[in-house]
Amino acid sequence: MTSKQETLVSTFAEVVLPDEVRDIIGNDLRSFANPVEDIDRSLAMLRVTFSKLPIDQLQTILDFGRHVDTPGVALVRNLPVDPELPETPIDGEPSKDKKTFVAETVLLGLSQLLGEPVGFTTEKSGRLVHDVVPVSAGARSQTNQSSHVFLNFHNDIVHDEVGRYDVSNPDFLVLNCVRQDGNKEAVTYYADGRDISAALDPEVLDILRRPVFRLNAPGSYVRDVAKGADVLSDLVPVISGPAESPEVAVSANGVVGETVEAEQALEHLQRVCREVAHQVKLEPGTALLINNRKGLHARSQFFARHNGRDRWLQRTYIRRSLWTIRYRGTAEDRRVH
Repeated sequence: MTSKQETLVSTFAEVVLPDEVRDIIGNDLRSFANPVEDIDRSLAMLRVTFSKLPIDQLQTILDFGRHVDTPGVALVRNLPVDPELPETPIDGEPSKDKKTFVAETVLLGLSQLLGEPVGFTTEKSGRLVHDVVPVSAGARSQTNQSSHVFLNFHNDIVHDEVGRYDVSNPDFLVLNCVRQDGNKEAVTYYADGRDISAALDPEVLDILRRPVFRLNAPGSYVRDVAKGADVLSDLVPVISGPAESPEVAVSANGVVGETVEAEQALEHLQRVCREVAHQVKLEPGTALLINNRKGLHARSQFFARHNGRDRWLQRTYIRRSLWTIRYRGTAEDRRVH
């Protein structure tokens, strides 16, 4: 991990499990059936399993999800892994050949410490566990299917008919690495809003705080629902909230500035993000906890072969509470909105 800028408040945290704790938790997780088949029961069981973390590490993760002044990103290392893996899916769908569910239960075990795993009907068909893999058809898109392009700094947002895509979006993401890319070159970046604001020119920061931007809907929504047409949000600021704890909102699929100055400010923002970002290369046994409101994340390009050996992450979306998005609820599944 590296950072180009330091602030008074730490914006990066790291947790390394002791070997003996990894093995105890891993032994529990190898006996789990597919956890999404009875998700609430699984989350209750995972709460018991992950209570075996050392108390200081458990509190670090819990505090990450609780408090305003904690880091925006945390790397958790030395996690249990599946004893064997099938081929990486090539279509972005879950593997049908996975014999154990250690990766899924690690992902959900960490997630339930931060809040409530949630699915959205317009992302991965509402699944709670997302398989994030390179897909040949999306290799150059600004989506999680890409590999041949730099995935720009963004939040994971959700199309919402109310016109705001930064309201019902996840509060947190967890990324768990199942398989690293073959060349070990893929880098995940996180730029914290506090570091971004400190590095921006004051006049640019002022523009980014004005409601003169429209977020485009996620690429999956534009592709699958809007048939390729842009679906723009209401006018919103990109940076909002108190100066000491800003929130940042940027769509991976594009942001449209209403003025020339606004467009220039967006370009400036992306440059500054690269300058201040923390950088992590995820490998099996590591997971990244991401605050989806405190900052923006990105991913480098990497070489994908689409041969079953490519990079494979699993991801969850997490809300601190499902109550505030109850207007989006579905009759079929109370965790899917």
